[in-house]
Amino acid sequence: MDTLKKLFPLSWKYSKGVSNLIIGILIYLVVGIVAGVLIAFAGAITGWIPVISKLVALVLRAACALIDIYVIAGIVIQILVFAKIIKK
Repeated sequence: MDTLKKLFPLSWKYSKGVSNLIIGILIYLVVGIVAGVLIAFAGAITGWIPVISKLVALVLRAACALIDIYVIAGIVIQILVFAKIIKK
């Protein structure tokens, strides 16, 4: 449980009421959107380099997948903490 609290601190911080739950979910979504835009920008910058673009695209896809998993897991954990399925 302590590991989850360290990995997803927003899930415990924003689970005290419905308004806090909505704020926490919006924060996770904004983090996901901003990270996606930054990854797309990095892909656009390096996309014109012939050899490196394939490697960079692979790394950026992996980073995007990890960020998506983090955002979804954070939202799910936050809802579970709010519903008192996971104890604080």
